[in-house]
Amino acid sequence: MEHVYQELLKPSPALLQDIARIDGDIMLMGVGGKMGPAMARLAKQAVEEAGIQKKITGVSRFSEPGLQEELNALGINTIKADLLNDAELQALPETQNLIYLAGQKFGTTGRESYTWAMNTYLPGRVAEKFRHARIVAFSTGNVYPLSPVLNGGLAEDIPAAPVGEYGQSCLGRERMFQYFSSIYNTPVFIYRLNYANDVSYGVLLEIAKAVYEQREIDLRMGHVNVIWQGDANEIAIRALLHCEAPAKTVNVSGPETVAVRWLAQEFGKRMDRTPRFVNSEQPDALLSNSAECFRLFGYPRVTLKQMIDLVAAWITEGGKTINKPTHFQEREGKF
Repeated sequence: MEHVYQELLKPSPALLQDIARIDGDIMLMGVGGKMGPAMARLAKQAVEEAGIQKKITGVSRFSEPGLQEELNALGINTIKADLLNDAELQALPETQNLIYLAGQKFGTTGRESYTWAMNTYLPGRVAEKFRHARIVAFSTGNVYPLSPVLNGGLAEDIPAAPVGEYGQSCLGRERMFQYFSSIYNTPVFIYRLNYANDVSYGVLLEIAKAVYEQREIDLRMGHVNVIWQGDANEIAIRALLHCEAPAKTVNVSGPETVAVRWLAQEFGKRMDRTPRFVNSEQPDALLSNSAECFRLFGYPRVTLKQMIDLVAAWITEGGKTINKPTHFQEREGKF
């Protein structure tokens, strides 16, 4: 299974083609989070396989032991910085291309001011500092309200109406990048993700672990969107070619509106377990329509059933996971 997993992490022909068209070096800000390390590795591998010269730089506090050294060993340049320290932010070198991954979600309740500082104040400072760069700014489907499952998810032309302070602060992040894009003509791509999955974390892993451990699965948030992390990372890098001024906003998710009950049953088949459920599916859920994403980048390479097979095998074989829950079940926006 490790071999299959590693194969799915390799850059696609589309990424190799696009990275050669991206003018200049690439900086990943907030590289120490869930997606950042894999994205930096993917970008570096794509540069090498494309046979081009392009520096990949990762910026983070690097609180996870060994990560900075691991990235350096791969030839990825790293800078240790506390982005809320303005002197350290201003000392960062200029870059032609910035992928902005920094943000705060879990632990918002009780630390609301810190979440707003990270998710709204800091993006304004970054947008001003890097006003001459192309910027892909990560956001979230949490800026949308819950919508009827039968509608198939909300598209980008539906007005944002986030529930809870986390979603509100993320909309604030979008507004800061939009504002500075408008006054400085900075090309920006706002990347509304919903939800990335790897064998080590994500909605699929959480459902699979609950099935495997015979824990009850709450069905109130009965439907989700999921996408393979490798595909989501490729889209983020390739999105540097689609930055616009005024800022362009695109939903990034898988093509299916997936029933949580069905997912649990699929994992049950593969694990020889009978899923246990609590509560009932509600008529609405947090869902995005990603048709525009597929128009720009094509459909994800890794299918839903491939993801299910991978995650099920990973758990039954005792693969390593990280304890970073998505809280996808949350219906009131409290993180």
